[in-house]
Amino acid sequence: MVTPDTILRWYRELIAKKYDGTSQREGGRPGTVTSLQRLVVQFATENPSWGCTRIRGALRNLGHELGRNTIKRILIEHGVDPAPKRGKTMPWKTFLKSHFGVIAATDFFTVEVLTFGGLVRYVVWFVIDLESRRVHIAGLIRHPHDAWIQQVARNLTDNVDGFLRGKRYLIHDRAPLFTDAFRAVLRTAGIQCLKLPARSPNLNAVAERFVLSIKSECLDKLVPLGERHLRVAISEFVEHYHLERNHQGLDNRLITAVASPANQNGDPAAPVSRRERLGGILSYYYDRPAA
Repeated sequence: MVTPDTILRWYRELIAKKYDGTSQREGGRPGTVTSLQRLVVQFATENPSWGCTRIRGALRNLGHELGRNTIKRILIEHGVDPAPKRGKTMPWKTFLKSHFGVIAATDFFTVEVLTFGGLVRYVVWFVIDLESRRVHIAGLIRHPHDAWIQQVARNLTDNVDGFLRGKRYLIHDRAPLFTDAFRAVLRTAGIQCLKLPARSPNLNAVAERFVLSIKSECLDKLVPLGERHLRVAISEFVEHYHLERNHQGLDNRLITAVASPANQNGDPAAPVSRRERLGGILSYYYDRPAA
């Protein structure tokens, strides 16, 4: 008998086969292990006065051996300034804390949708308010193009109901989606775009966390059958995310604590109801009001 887990495994194998790229791979010398790169960047950003020699010594304390030139190359690739200049700049974490209420972050992720013609990749664009953790799905499309990107920017900055009203900064990575025309629309609305260094997802951690959440808690547990099915799944997750999901970044509280007025009963023996979404993939439990 075919089980749901078998279907999901077939779906993942189909995606893996589509993007395997085995025939296009070339040989070559392996690069520095990614975990070591992360350590180099971590040591440099957490210790602005540390140069390559000091970072090399710290790595050696942990049993890792990297040359100064390799460390320097890693820092350059990740957009980290050399020690003298780095020590004179404001740390990213400090900037975020002092401007939290006026910063939003944006990113996108892709989803493979199963159709009669095979797998079709969709791009999902979202924006997240760093302070409240509220998320807005800015767009969903198969092939992003300039006109669509600029329209998304205009929608986000609309004076009446734009998601970025009242914001002064928007964090984004170096993806081609964030074009000069997109940034120009935001600049006209008084919003400054903060383009992150290459390969630095840790600097956009809140947005990265949302991608992880929607995939691991929702999209990885179903096979999207067409665009409409994908839109419904994303819409249901976002509503669950806002009303029914506890967030570590908010002291394990709900974003909008109005999902159930009777939810503060506190009696462990009180009847409990379950609210299901997407056939039980998403769940929320609350006290059942007394009859």
